[in-house]
Amino acid sequence: MSQKRVLTGITTTGIPHLGNYVGAIRPAIAESRASGEESFLFLADYHGIIKCHDPEQIHRSTLAVAATWLACGLDPETITFYRQSDIPEVPELTWIFNCVCAKGLMNRAHAYKASVDANLAEGNTDPDHGISMGLFSYPVLMAADILIFNATHIPVGRDQIQHVEMARDIAGRFNHRYRELFVLPEAVVDDEIALLTGLDGRKMSKSYGNTIALFEDEKALRKQIMKIVTNSQEPGEPKNPDESTIFEIYRSFSTRDEQAAMRDRYAAGIGWGDAKQALFEQINAELAEPRERYRELTANPARIEDILQAGAAKARKHTRPLLDAVRDAVGIRPLR
Repeated sequence: MSQKRVLTGITTTGIPHLGNYVGAIRPAIAESRASGEESFLFLADYHGIIKCHDPEQIHRSTLAVAATWLACGLDPETITFYRQSDIPEVPELTWIFNCVCAKGLMNRAHAYKASVDANLAEGNTDPDHGISMGLFSYPVLMAADILIFNATHIPVGRDQIQHVEMARDIAGRFNHRYRELFVLPEAVVDDEIALLTGLDGRKMSKSYGNTIALFEDEKALRKQIMKIVTNSQEPGEPKNPDESTIFEIYRSFSTRDEQAAMRDRYAAGIGWGDAKQALFEQINAELAEPRERYRELTANPARIEDILQAGAAKARKHTRPLLDAVRDAVGIRPLR
């Protein structure tokens, strides 16, 4: 396959926040507009139920994540945007890959090893206590997500590189045992993508409870920004912008000229309240229109469902023929 084919999945277990927007949503949408490549973006609801056992949270998150990406400019006409569970070829290919994949490969998966280590650290006599088959084998599901489209480039964080390597291993095993049907995908890690710091100075993460919500109203957004932890320097004291969470976030929503001007204000001793107000104004200016689109979309979930179903139909034009070839290769074919 000569054409670049990019695939990205988003787990449906939470509500997108500012860190998701800067680190994943905005750059992925920009990448999807690049010429000469096909883009596939999916809601990974099967992955979501591995750790989240609250059905209402999965359902709410699916709506919120889909609405967020659409509100931020994702064009379902130019990319393939779908829900994982609407593609029946994915779980079927997962089972076939389970019959190809070595168990030892899954034993080396980072998430599984971390869970085992946690059990041992707690003195549990069963190292697999509380570990489901979903957690153990989800790299196989991820391999099926990727390979059912023969995606060539997979944008991931460094902690996900192993899963792309596992997909390559599984593809190679299948190709060697049966027939050359799968391309070997490449992990794409962009070290330039910003990882925002949260309200408390740690990495912005819902697990820390330190996030800034993406589509809260203006009043709530400003209130959250005003909670950013700062040092005790007084107004009038020169401040180092490179040691400021406020300035770090500001950089992700401003031009170089605006950043230079803000550095001058730091050097002149800007007060933390004024710095936070400037950050609020900068973020609000960028998010005001998407926020309104998000409200319109979430008020009409049937519209989102129609978009996802159209995306699934588009996706299955790729997945159905490939799975037919896979079934034939492994000997599952009509008797005639």
